[in-house]
Amino acid sequence: MPLINCTMKHSNISLFVPHAGCPNQCSFCNQKTISGRVKELTKEEVKRTLEFASNSKLSAENTEIAFFGGSFTAINRDYMISLLEEAKPFIDNGLFSGIRISTRPDSIDEEVLGILKSYKVTAIELGAQSTNDEVLLYNRRGHTKADIINASLLIKKYGFSLGLQMMTGLYKSTRNRDIETARDLIKLKPDTVRIYPTIVLENTHLAELLNSGEYKSPTLENTISLCAELLEMFYENKIKVIRLGLHSGGNVEEGFLSGPYHPAFRELCESEIYLKNIRKKLFEIYKNETNSDLKNVTIYVNEKEISKATGQKGKNKESLLTDGFSVAIKGKPDLDIYEILIEEN
Repeated sequence: MPLINCTMKHSNISLFVPHAGCPNQCSFCNQKTISGRVKELTKEEVKRTLEFASNSKLSAENTEIAFFGGSFTAINRDYMISLLEEAKPFIDNGLFSGIRISTRPDSIDEEVLGILKSYKVTAIELGAQSTNDEVLLYNRRGHTKADIINASLLIKKYGFSLGLQMMTGLYKSTRNRDIETARDLIKLKPDTVRIYPTIVLENTHLAELLNSGEYKSPTLENTISLCAELLEMFYENKIKVIRLGLHSGGNVEEGFLSGPYHPAFRELCESEIYLKNIRKKLFEIYKNETNSDLKNVTIYVNEKEISKATGQKGKNKESLLTDGFSVAIKGKPDLDIYEILIEEN
């Protein structure tokens, strides 16, 4: 059965190609665990999957075919083309909007981009992970920051939608290095970004470093704080973050050894943003207030964001109560994401 990833306006029919084309195994990588798939994807499976998905009640205009899991442009060229040949007719017949692939920055050149263009590929995501050359080296990435920049510019030159993927908490990385990576990605003006906190999975080099004490996973609390900051950075630059945190499913929970994994990771980060923004606004209003009595206020957010502003299990409301504010959180349809209004009761 296909894996269909849906948001309110967009869907991906995800076809996993685990480790295919990867010239080396990165310190953190076990795609077979992440995808739950071991066998090589066949063209027959592609056809069956897409036939099944095309009969689902999905918007053709907003549904992409996605080849994920490996380095798609680094696999055997005939094999790559055979998979694309099965997918292209579904685009030609208007059943899906296009094809999205993921690959390595050092596996992009003008020849392969020409092939991808001819088979109706519309979006290319690069696994950048970091723009710090030391971090890339120690995590066995096999490419450099320069490769990321060159590939991104070439992809945009050929008219593809550019997606960039980054990881936080990698071996030899720091909070400042992760923030600098986000700044570097913003300069490349991608259409989309994915942010993955580093998770230690079994049967990886990172697992060996963890067991030896050479690597220590960042805490969930610190990672939420960092990723909330990154999410705001991309939002302020009008770059869509289409994933934040490793998706649940596959065998991730079984292969998990250490790291800031949470099935609702994005919501935790967005709740952190709301708490920070609410506190900032309350301080601006009450900064000259000397009365220590409990203050009752109503906080308005976009009506679809109430649960995020409230926090998981009411965590944000409890935190604000310790600050001296009893809050009611209500919705207004005309407010932007992360925008808040405060009404004194």
